Amino acid sequence: MGAVGLREVAARANVSAGTVSNFLNHPGRVAPDTAARIRSAINDLGYVGNSAARTLRVGESRTIGHIAFEVGNPFFHDFARGVEERAAEAGYSVLIANSAASAEREASYLDLFESQRARGILLSPVGEVDSRVENLIRRGIPTVLIDRVADTSLCSSISVDDVAGGRMAVEHLLEQGRRRILFVGGPLAIDTVSDRLVGATSAIERVGDAALEVVEVGSRTIATGREIGRLIRERPAENRPDAIFAVNDLLAVGILHGVLEDPAIRIPEDIALVGYDDIDFAADAVVPLTSVRRHGELFGRTALDLLQREIARGDDVRHERVVFQPELVARRSTVG
Repeated sequence: MGAVGLREVAARANVSAGTVSNFLNHPGRVAPDTAARIRSAINDLGYVGNSAARTLRVGESRTIGHIAFEVGNPFFHDFARGVEERAAEAGYSVLIANSAASAEREASYLDLFESQRARGILLSPVGEVDSRVENLIRRGIPTVLIDRVADTSLCSSISVDDVAGGRMAVEHLLEQGRRRILFVGGPLAIDTVSDRLVGATSAIERVGDAALEVVEVGSRTIATGREIGRLIRERPAENRPDAIFAVNDLLAVGILHGVLEDPAIRIPEDIALVGYDDIDFAADAVVPLTSVRRHGELFGRTALDLLQREIARGDDVRHERVVFQPELVARRSTVG
């Protein structure tokens, strides 16, 4: 087969060459079903866009693409700082995109980074991405999954043992004598959230006199936490939990403020509270927050190191699976 161009891709996808060009340069402007047909045609034909060809003529790209799941969480800032510091040491620049938990936005950014021939991609996936990652690697773009345990026959991944993190959070509350524990987090379809719930549940099941109530939320923000705090304080005292495990620190801080709007409720005497991530201002909350720590900067540096090894080894790469162990940092929100 000769060189594959826009016209061949357009014919395979049953669209105009202009639509293919728009997809390559502004993928967010192309309807999802059309984008899927074009993407399939590109993969089938092995098309390499002009920007990629220019990169190949002048040498390898020095750009890393990073698609984040939620940039609003301060933990991401720590992670990104670690990535960028390590990338700068290696002579790479990093372009950050926010999928905002949207599979369509994620696919659009992957299209963009692929068309620009990023040297590698760090991806915090929204859903199932195995086939897409396989295509990226086949086309010479190493990809490392973040916060996902990947099959090492496919790619490398880096994650935190969130089952262990959820377990240690609830075990700590049980050690403080708490028995009516509320889990706040969501969406439960997200692996990191469901894993923390699995860990929390396993801790509860080891004792015979404790109960775990689960409240699923659609977003993990301070505002959502404050609303949960309001609902808790409006319950009769006998129906309130005596401990809360929030799936991240933003939720926990919001819950803290929402609950404390009732001056009769005391933290931790009446309700103990644990968050997750140990972001910078957890220690500076109105009641310093006990949290399960993930080392964001180290996590980011290690992710970039993984990607560098994938890049350096090329076809001879042996994919790796790195799993960090979290640690509990106890403060006044649980130990008084």
